[in-house]
Amino acid sequence: MIHKLTHKIQLLGLVGLSVIVISSCEREVSDEAVLATFPNTAEVYTDNPVGLTDEFFISIDPLEGANPEAFNTDDSEAYLGTSSIIINVPAPNNPDGNFVGGIFRDRGDGRDLTGYDALTFWAKGSVNGTLSNVGFGNDFIEDKFPAARQGVQLTTDWRKYVVPIPDPSKLVQERGLFFFTAGGFDIIDNEPNGNEVAWTFWLDEIRFEKLGTLGQERPNIFNAQDISLETFNGATIQTTGISYTVNSSNGQDITVQPSTNYFTFESSNPSVATISDSGEISVLTDGESRITAKIGNLDARGSLSLNSVGDFVSAPNPTLPEEDVLSIYSDFYSIYPGLNVGAFNNDGIEIEAQTFNGNELIEYQNLNFVGIGWNGVIDASTFTHIHLDVQRISPESTFTVEILDYGPDEIDNGFNDGSAGGFNATSQLITDEWVGLDIPLNAFTQSTGGGGSGNPNVDNLGNIILVSNSGTFLIDNIYFYTE
Repeated sequence: MIHKLTHKIQLLGLVGLSVIVISSCEREVSDEAVLATFPNTAEVYTDNPVGLTDEFFISIDPLEGANPEAFNTDDSEAYLGTSSIIINVPAPNNPDGNFVGGIFRDRGDGRDLTGYDALTFWAKGSVNGTLSNVGFGNDFIEDKFPAARQGVQLTTDWRKYVVPIPDPSKLVQERGLFFFTAGGFDIIDNEPNGNEVAWTFWLDEIRFEKLGTLGQERPNIFNAQDISLETFNGATIQTTGISYTVNSSNGQDITVQPSTNYFTFESSNPSVATISDSGEISVLTDGESRITAKIGNLDARGSLSLNSVGDFVSAPNPTLPEEDVLSIYSDFYSIYPGLNVGAFNNDGIEIEAQTFNGNELIEYQNLNFVGIGWNGVIDASTFTHIHLDVQRISPESTFTVEILDYGPDEIDNGFNDGSAGGFNATSQLITDEWVGLDIPLNAFTQSTGGGGSGNPNVDNLGNIILVSNSGTFLIDNIYFYTE
């Protein structure tokens, strides 16, 4: 059995944000000094680990749900040679951890990978399984330059897989040589439906290569869209929709999610808005600015054009004790597990999380409908009201709140046993001012666009739905309470 260490990692945030700055006031480096260099060893695992830590595989911490015992080597299976890595992916209900994931870290001070353009490996599965993430750059120390390819489909035959390096010049001293995560799934459609199973996959011949066949490089920010956003002074906005895509030798595109540290960001008007190396935009004063980015000399597709219209007034702080509410979204109460403020929505909607003076809110632009969801269902039968703070930005926009109850089977199955109802709050809103909506749960009497007939049950709520005629709204502090 391979010895293992464990480490915590946030799976949906593979971006490393730390930067080391070293300075000295005593002396400058002489022109004759030779800067330290690092080995450019390409191999990570062949028949044996190459230059890795003695523990070889460093697992994500079991407290995060990882199963560190799912990793081993297999002397009876290999693409080349006599050995491979075998991963026994646990089922979602495995009490010892419902997924497997971790890293291979360089034993020394790091490797110079500037001469390569991709991480490559061979893999196969016991079934046509999917790797959630696979990449490099995570070392569980700094995590400065991670890049991960997501949703990699394996087959039952050995095949070669490629993870492009967004900018090799950044990897002068990289210790994070390999990273992966994988979980259980339904073997028919790769979607959880209550029949999830464990499965197995093998890895071999993991190395860095200079392929020279990767072209049409396309770095992206904001999902390659040119977005316009009206905002306020004091706003903090995180750059989203970051990716890097290349075209491979077989004509297929390969996309990775890279760290923001691969990008150089620029603000066209730094007096209005600045942007950090981590992609965090800070709005300073009234005016306009356009946020763009590059990887190396390549312009990233996508931009954010900001128009700050002045100081922002936050929604009133909630006053009820936390123990008296069931909070869905608020900085003042704990957010409900698995919150998704865009669980389903209309085409063309723009959803932005913005932070003003430390308080986060959600802006919906071009809203026709959006579902707010969470893990499982909520029993709101012990509460009498739902509260939302709403600011209408677009004059004359309509605004309806709907609630959707999934029914006793806790599945959204088209009203086989579910129910839904709506409440039109348009008349209560005032443009450019916060309005606190306090809606009785027995007031959702209107039929809904999705087919609900009104007067829904509230003991298995799966969604809150916001409906408009393409309006723009700010939303904050959503919670159930009893009057």
